[in-house]
Amino acid sequence: MTKKSTKGIWKVISASSMGTMIEWYDFYIFGSLAVVLSTKFFPTDNPTAAFLSTLATFAAGFVVRPFGALFFGRLGDLIGRKYTFMVTLMLMGGATFVIGCIPSYETIGFMAPVLVLVLRLLQGLALGGEYGGAATYVAEHAPKGQKGYWTSWIQTTATAGLFISLMVILITKNVMSKEAFDEWGWRVPFWVSILMVFVSYMIRKNMDESPVFAKAKAEGKTATNPLKESFGNKYNLKFVLLALFGATMGQGVVWYTGQFYAMNFLKTVQSIDSSQVDMLLGVALILGTPFFVVFGWLSDKWGRKSIMMTGMLLAIFLYRPIYRSMYETTDLTLKTEIAAQTKVVPSSKEVDATKLDSIYTTTKAFTDGTTVEEIKTKHFEAGKLMVDEKGKDKIETKVTKMINNSDRLWLIFMVFIQVIFVTMVYGPIAAFLVEMFPVKIRYTSMSLPYHVGNGIFGGLLPAISTYFVTNAKEAGDVEFYLEGLWYPIGIAAVCFVIGMIYIDRKINTLHD
Repeated sequence: MTKKSTKGIWKVISASSMGTMIEWYDFYIFGSLAVVLSTKFFPTDNPTAAFLSTLATFAAGFVVRPFGALFFGRLGDLIGRKYTFMVTLMLMGGATFVIGCIPSYETIGFMAPVLVLVLRLLQGLALGGEYGGAATYVAEHAPKGQKGYWTSWIQTTATAGLFISLMVILITKNVMSKEAFDEWGWRVPFWVSILMVFVSYMIRKNMDESPVFAKAKAEGKTATNPLKESFGNKYNLKFVLLALFGATMGQGVVWYTGQFYAMNFLKTVQSIDSSQVDMLLGVALILGTPFFVVFGWLSDKWGRKSIMMTGMLLAIFLYRPIYRSMYETTDLTLKTEIAAQTKVVPSSKEVDATKLDSIYTTTKAFTDGTTVEEIKTKHFEAGKLMVDEKGKDKIETKVTKMINNSDRLWLIFMVFIQVIFVTMVYGPIAAFLVEMFPVKIRYTSMSLPYHVGNGIFGGLLPAISTYFVTNAKEAGDVEFYLEGLWYPIGIAAVCFVIGMIYIDRKINTLHD
C-alpha cells in the first residue's frame, strides 16, 4: 500500500471505529452496571429475581438486534453506508442518555422497568444497524488480500467499548462516596456518553461514502429490494444460514462467555468486590485486545476458517477447567480463617411503622490476605420474622470478598485466556462475512447472521447461564458454578461441526 492510501484507510478506520466503540460503550454500560441497576429499576424484595430481570432486560436489547440489522441493513444497501450508521449513532446515544435520567422504581413504580425496556429495545435496533455498516464500510476501503487485517480494527471496538465502560464506572466510584454512587452516581456513565456521541458525529459527518458502493450506485447496480434479494434468493440464503450456524452463533457465545459471563461470574458467583472485578477484567482486556488485529492479519494468510474453528474448539474443551480454577481460587473453604480477627456488628433499620430489618455485619480475615464482609439481613414484621413465597425465613445474605494480589493475578490470567479465544473467533469474522456476499446486498446479508448469532445466541447467554447456575445451586449441586457453561459449550460445539463440514476456503474470495 502507498503512504497516501494507508493514510486514507487509517482515516476511515478511526472514524468508523470511534463511532462503533461509543455504541458498544452505550450498549454495555447497562450490563456493566447490572448489579446496581437491579436495585434501582426493579422491586428489591427478591434480589435474585431483580438481578435476573435486569439480565433479561439487558438480553432484550440483543434479541431485537436482528430486526435492526434488517431495517438499517436495507437502508444501507439502498441509500448508502455512511448515512445509515450516522442515524444509528444518534439513536443509540439518545437512548443511553435517557436511561440515565429515568427515576427509580421507588419513585415511579413499574413505569421504571417499562421505560428501561423500551430504551434497551431502541439501543438494540441501533446496534443492529451499526456494526454491519462499519464493517462493510471499512472492508470496502481495504485493499484486496488485506480485509482481515483492516476490518480487525473494527473488531477491537466491542472490547474497547466494554473496557471504557468499566473504567468510567471505576473512576466515577473513586471520585465519590459509595453512598453517593449508589444514590445517583451510577447515572454519570450514562450521561457521559452524550459527549462522546457528539464528538463521533462531528467526525463521521465529514466522511465520504464507500467507494465500492458509490461506484455500484453510479452504475445503477445497487439493489432495489435488498431484503428479497438477500433472503428470497435460495443461493444467497444458503450463505446467510451457513454464516449463522457455521460461524456467528459459535463466535457469539464465545465472545459473551469470555467477557460478560466472566464478569458476572466473578461478581455474583465468586462474590468478589465489584471494583476489583472491574480492574482485573480491564487489565485482561488491555492485554488481549491487540490479538484481534493479530488474528485478523493471520486470517489473510491462513484463512478465516482455521483460526475461528480453533478458537471455538479451545473454548469447548477448556471452559470448564478454567472456571473450576477461577472458583477454587476464591473458595473460602480452601482458605484458613484468622478467628481472632472475626468481628460481628449488629444494627437495625426501621423500614416503616410495622417493619424492621435486623442487620448483622461480619468481617473476616484469612491467612492469605483475603478479607470478607458478610451482611445478613433479617426482615421482621410486627415483631415476627417474615417468610418468602416458599415458606422459608426471609433472610438475605450478601458476601463481598477482597482478594489478595496473587489471586488477582491468577484471575487476570484466566480471563485473559478466555479473551484470546474471543480474539480468535471474532478477529476474522467481519472479513469472513463481508466476503461472503455481493456489494449490492452486503450490508443486509451480513448484518442478519451476525446479529442473530451475537444478539440472540450470544446476548441471551448471561441470563440463561445465570439461570442454570441458580437452579443448580438451589438443587444442591456441588459444582453448581459450572452448570452455566453447558449453554456456550453446546452452541459452540454445534457451530464447530457445521463450520468444519460446510465452510469452504473459496468463500473467503467469493466477492473479494
